Amino acid sequence: MTKKKAKILTLLGEEILPGTSRELNFSFAKLHTNTPIDVPIIIERSQFDGPTVLFVAGIHGDEVNGIEVVRQLVSKGINKPKIGTTICIPIINIFGFLQKVREFPDGRDLNRAFPGSKSGSLAARVAYQLMNDIVPNVDYCLDFHTGGSSRFNAPHVRVEKGNNTLTKLAETFNAPFILHSKNLKKSFRNACRKKGIPLLLFEGGKSNSIDTVVSNTGVNGSKRVLHHLGMLKTKFKVSSPKKSSVTISRSKWIRANASGMFKSTIAVGNFVNQGDVIGQITDPYGKIFKHVKASNDGYVVNVNEAPLVYQGDALFHISTKVL
Repeated sequence: MTKKKAKILTLLGEEILPGTSRELNFSFAKLHTNTPIDVPIIIERSQFDGPTVLFVAGIHGDEVNGIEVVRQLVSKGINKPKIGTTICIPIINIFGFLQKVREFPDGRDLNRAFPGSKSGSLAARVAYQLMNDIVPNVDYCLDFHTGGSSRFNAPHVRVEKGNNTLTKLAETFNAPFILHSKNLKKSFRNACRKKGIPLLLFEGGKSNSIDTVVSNTGVNGSKRVLHHLGMLKTKFKVSSPKKSSVTISRSKWIRANASGMFKSTIAVGNFVNQGDVIGQITDPYGKIFKHVKASNDGYVVNVNEAPLVYQGDALFHISTKVL
């Protein structure tokens, strides 16, 4: 089959020719010192026509494990496509990344600011620019996140139930778990859905931390998706899935039954049975010792790794229905 030559891509006012590599700056604000803050966008184009895939991380500035995934895609050359185009944005929230925090300087969560506003808050302006200058040029998006507030996520992808395109893409990615999750209002995922662009959201690890298993899962899943789309160069090997992803259609949080010092006794990703002891809460004086037990049979997809908890804090996210 004869490959069709790709057309010129215009992005942020720049013409990007087929078969070229470009780095553009996504500029939206300056520091108080008038120093410009530029967010690098790395574009790799094949000579031949094909899908355009956007890899995004760092929507939350402290979620560095997702940033590490996209960094590896670029540093290893995985983002150089056989056909089509890849666009990599390793860090969207550069302000939060520098400060090791989740939010923008205006205190807003970028992932609750979409589709944004041309004249709104800083977070809203960034969301607006992303949705209007970048997203209309792509066919697929992979968005990388981690758990927040010391909560460690098992590597998984989130899709809306009933979306066959995303379900197929999630199965191809082959993370240990696929979690059915509704699109939150004003999230990047929901904004892309409204534009008809399939977005696969990857979650793994916790904030301000890099975990090798999680990053390897993200990189290998990305390679599988690129291979599925005919974009991965032959020099890269695609590992065969050892087993299919476990699809979780329902889940719940197990919360602390007391305040104190917390320690989990179960590893994230494991299957537990109802009544199993999966953690313990004690106090500094040796007067309190409470077991945290599994409320039902299920997979543990998130563990709170905070050493100190208050009564009612979310400790474990556990599946209640598996397909």
